[in-house]
Amino acid sequence: MKTITMIFLSLFLANDCSQKEKEEMKKATIEYQAISRGSYFNIQIQNETLSIVKKRDEKTKDYKLAKEDWKELADLFMKLDLDQLENYKAPTEKRFYDGAAMANVRIVYEGKVYQSQTFDHGSPPVEIEGFVNKIVSFVKTESNDN
Repeated sequence: MKTITMIFLSLFLANDCSQKEKEEMKKATIEYQAISRGSYFNIQIQNETLSIVKKRDEKTKDYKLAKEDWKELADLFMKLDLDQLENYKAPTEKRFYDGAAMANVRIVYEGKVYQSQTFDHGSPPVEIEGFVNKIVSFVKTESNDN
């Protein structure tokens, strides 16, 4: 009986933590932008909605994120140290000679703005790599759906 109770409590607590992460993400607006002379795209995520602009002067396309994607993004978001976001260093410097688009992440959370330093699109700082790669993967997925 104790085993069954422990299993039930474990599942209940795991579900509760997952729900809390999703609720915290709903308080955030996340923006990823990559710009170069020949390319532009902007990704904005707010309350399970993905908004994408892939060309300058293009209208925004909105998509509803899948529950699995939202949960994974929420898990990654909860691991971020937002106060350190501006201090993370880019691992590469291709953007200095047009070898890569300039990219950055901006997060508005509970009324405060957190922004990364500029980094090469495709090479985010190690500390936010999983989070950024998940965001960028939504554009790749959306491109395959067209």
